[in-house]
Amino acid sequence: MMENSARYLAQTPILDYQNPAIAQLVKDQMWRTMPPVERVKAIYTFVRDQILFGYNASDQLKASQVLADGYGQCNTKATLLMALLRAADIPCRIHGFTIDKALQKGAISGIWYALSPQNILHSWVEVWVNDTWYFLEGVILDKKYLAALQKRNPDCQTFCGFGAYTDDLQQPPIDWNLNNTYIQDKGINQDFGVFDSPDQFYALHQQKLNWFKRLVFERVARHLINANVRSIRK
Repeated sequence: MMENSARYLAQTPILDYQNPAIAQLVKDQMWRTMPPVERVKAIYTFVRDQILFGYNASDQLKASQVLADGYGQCNTKATLLMALLRAADIPCRIHGFTIDKALQKGAISGIWYALSPQNILHSWVEVWVNDTWYFLEGVILDKKYLAALQKRNPDCQTFCGFGAYTDDLQQPPIDWNLNNTYIQDKGINQDFGVFDSPDQFYALHQQKLNWFKRLVFERVARHLINANVRSIRK
């Protein structure tokens, strides 16, 4: 076990894993009874595929709110993944970045794409298993959505757009078994380093949107974007 692991298991305002809905989910799935590797694999797969790819009102939602939404993007899925891992006694931390908005084109289109900042806040979860940190970025796109992209682009290998940037669209490294997983990492253009919690990360870094663009995104744009994502998945 690592030294000072308590910092990577702590509940925070954003990682509210003692929330009744999260606690009940962990109990129902019996994650705490599994060996650590199987525990991480089960939680990771749940967040990847049962929490659909989509855009929430804010990056700074609590984990319980992301679970209630039933969908998320890189930052909000990372929040829920961290909360579930910590609830199941698996140490984890968050790594912050920005990515080029080009990889969002298609999922976000038209005026909403034009209004998006060039550099978009991004994060992945790093999980501590068998004395090693593993990177879990591949949690972002649910398999049904990814399958739709693969079907649309059967001959494509390197692919940028629709929420993905990968060198191998047909077989991206998104399944976890003591390995790093990725689906957007090729778009990273700035590295902010690691943080104990999303709370610490967002205290220093937020999306570069003024109050008006933030309001429009929350009230109008994200609903249209999510409708587009659902149509792609279908």
